[in-house]
Amino acid sequence: MAQNYRIYINDNTLFISDVLPEQKEKIQQLELQDFDLQIFYKKLKNGSKKSYIFLTKNPKETFKKLKKDCTIIKAAGGLVESAKGNYLFIFRNKKWDLPKGKLEEGENMKETAVREVEEECGIKVAKREEKLCKTYHVYPIGSKMVIKKTNWYKMKVKGEPKLIPQKEEGIDEAIWLDKNHISPVIKNTFPSIMDVLRAGGIL
Repeated sequence: MAQNYRIYINDNTLFISDVLPEQKEKIQQLELQDFDLQIFYKKLKNGSKKSYIFLTKNPKETFKKLKKDCTIIKAAGGLVESAKGNYLFIFRNKKWDLPKGKLEEGENMKETAVREVEEECGIKVAKREEKLCKTYHVYPIGSKMVIKKTNWYKMKVKGEPKLIPQKEEGIDEAIWLDKNHISPVIKNTFPSIMDVLRAGGIL
């Protein structure tokens, strides 16, 4: 089975796939030949929420070509469930988010995910479970385009510990929410976080 990719550029979605995804929104096909990610990024209007696709027989190869001129940053994060069945969310940069951060030297993705959750929310992870999904996000740093790959893991904590948001990381709030009361999050979060919530069976 071909591996298909979904890459987020702000609120826009770029698919690399061998089939057209099923969705109501119009999807614009792109050609890989002469494609420049930086020029494409600059042309996207602020606040636009459009879908684009590279329709290709070999998504993996196409993704490899796209990554060639980019800096790759690896990160990991967690969808954390308390013993009461509530889920951990943070409020950062005026959006609801999940705790995550960049890989440090000598770490693997699983270790990064646990460390970031513990640091950003002041809790102890009791159990790291399976990988839920990975998300890709594109943004510029200086003159380079970055593709950030984030691995997401399901985690559990004992009880429902008090949360201490890491202010120096720009986190204003950290809260436990019942999955039936996450509509404020859904209204104001990133498309990639929606993917994680779907993979975790919350949506």
